[in-house]
Parts: sequence; C-alpha cells; structure tokens
Amino acid sequence: MMRSAFPNIITSLPRVDISLEGVKGWIAQGKDFQIVFFEIEPVGILPPHSHSAQWGIVIEGEMSLTIAGETRKYTKGDSYYIPEGVVHQAEFHTQFRALDFFAEPERYKKKNE
Repeated sequence: MMRSAFPNIITSLPRVDISLEGVKGWIAQGKDFQIVFFEIEPVGILPPHSHSAQWGIVIEGEMSLTIAGETRKYTKGDSYYIPEGVVHQAEFHTQFRALDFFAEPERYKKKNE
C-alpha cells in the first residue's frame, strides 16, 4: 500500500467513490468541472472508455496512455489531454500520482464516509 504524498489540504477533500482496487482520489469540485488528485497502485490496465474532456499532469510514477489508438508513456512532469468522447485506456506500471481536470462537474461521485 502506498503512503499518500498529498498533504492534508488535499486528503481532507471528499474522496472519490471508485470501485477499482488500488485507486484512490480526492475531489476538488467546481460548478462546471472536477479536479481529482489520484493515487494509483500498479494495477495494470484500465479498460477503454470515454467521457468529457480531461487534462492531467503526472506527479509521480509511470503509465502508458492510449488515446485514440496512439500509445505513449508518461512520467513525472508530463501532461496529457484527452478530448471529449475520445476512447482511451491506461496501464499503470508503478505507483502513480496525478492531478486530473475533468470538464464535467459530476465525472465522479463523492464517497459517503
């Protein structure tokens, strides 16, 4: 289990209600968007899916991200953009932390704790 690299100012935000083993996140909610701070174990491949536009930046770790059939590795400091409705999938090779901005206010539900 990975220790959180995020400070209390982040981990005191509402948790993401997500059923994927090894994936945690904290939501900063706006009127028209969500920002999610993710911590992800090396869980392997998340299946192909699509949703609203997403922009993210890798804080720590390595993943392969396939966007519209093109795969690229992303590491610390790399950013990525996934246009709305474009099919994508990710594979997490190491413990991974990222900040993701979703152009959708209800991309993730808040976990009832």
